[in-house]
Amino acid sequence: MNDASSIAPGLSDIRAAAALIKGAVERTPCLRSRTLSQLTGANIWLKFENLQFTSSFKERGAVVKLSSLTPEERRQGVIAMSAGNHAQGVAYHAQRLGIPATIVMPKFTPNVKIRHTRAFGAEVLLQGDSLADAGAYARVVAAEKNLVFVHPYDDERIIAGQGTIALEMLEDAPELDILVVPVGGGGLISGIALAAKALKPSISVIGVETELYPALHQRLHNLPIKVGGPTIAEGIAVRDIGERNLAIVRRCVDDVLVVRETDVERALFLLVEIEKTVVEGAGAAGLGAVLVNPGRFKGRNVGLVLSGGNIDSRLLASILMRGLVGDGRLVRLRIDIPDAPGTLSRIAGLVGESGGNIVEVYHQRLFGVVSAKSADLDVLVETRDREHVADLLRLIAAAGYPVRLLDGPLPESHSSDSTR
Repeated sequence: MNDASSIAPGLSDIRAAAALIKGAVERTPCLRSRTLSQLTGANIWLKFENLQFTSSFKERGAVVKLSSLTPEERRQGVIAMSAGNHAQGVAYHAQRLGIPATIVMPKFTPNVKIRHTRAFGAEVLLQGDSLADAGAYARVVAAEKNLVFVHPYDDERIIAGQGTIALEMLEDAPELDILVVPVGGGGLISGIALAAKALKPSISVIGVETELYPALHQRLHNLPIKVGGPTIAEGIAVRDIGERNLAIVRRCVDDVLVVRETDVERALFLLVEIEKTVVEGAGAAGLGAVLVNPGRFKGRNVGLVLSGGNIDSRLLASILMRGLVGDGRLVRLRIDIPDAPGTLSRIAGLVGESGGNIVEVYHQRLFGVVSAKSADLDVLVETRDREHVADLLRLIAAAGYPVRLLDGPLPESHSSDSTR
């Protein structure tokens, strides 16, 4: 086991970082969620880092690092590589402190993060298909232009800044006995684990990665690093963990869980629906882990770090609509109807009678229909829940119209007599 003591900040460093960032960074709320606690069986507390000015915890480490630069380094400027949140944190605080900033971002970076980074006055260079590619290019530019390279996670000052989150969480909710933290390169979990274990040695710190980017899980289990693929949690889509961070994790982190993309989607949907707060995929990963491991967290006081809220609006809309489909609150029905006047009106009346709301209708007479006198009616309907869907299917079938659900399994209580 590596000893992190010689390469990691101590509690005094993290407390000094907390004093340094005061007034420059929001002290975000850490609040108990009554509904999520009821849903999961755990006592859930949420740390709303998505409420930072740049919508991410990354500001904390950025302020600490930038504040440490010499006057000459400030004049020369800084460069960083980032998939978005570190970029915005560095760009915003560099602008505030009068430091020129260049940010290298991978080509896959969401447009919203690129736009916001440029809005803070930074020069943005899109380079490479991964964070590692962007980092390699950033180091070349740093050497050529004599810029200070601001690493997003493998840096003692960055780690100390991120650790201030744990100080605040345990001040607001000292009863917490588990912290669940999303893991990309390891800066966030390193700082949180160092601070939390120093303040409360009995506390458990658990990391969460997605199944497409489980680099830390692989390193801890001596597996080859195999990561990659499109993920909604691009904020933690990192190809490997930092060496300082890995040493700290080995000493201070109790476990690392891996969640599926669908688990992250579900958690993100619930946070919007229940807490009315927008998070990005990385920020929802912790809740995803609790949802799919209920036995591990039941009855425990669990703190979740909502690490960021920078999500593309189109992606958010898609996730929300998929969440409605998953809950049975948005369904597509295919109804066999005679191609006769008044039929569409009668179907609409049946849907309305059941309390459903028609969102879209597609009436087709040419493909796959039984005869020229019949038609398929595809109807997108907003419903209350799966039981409501079952009631609607029964009502339409009882009126003499064969009907089937096109998306998802049939509700258990629905008779197969009304399907074809």
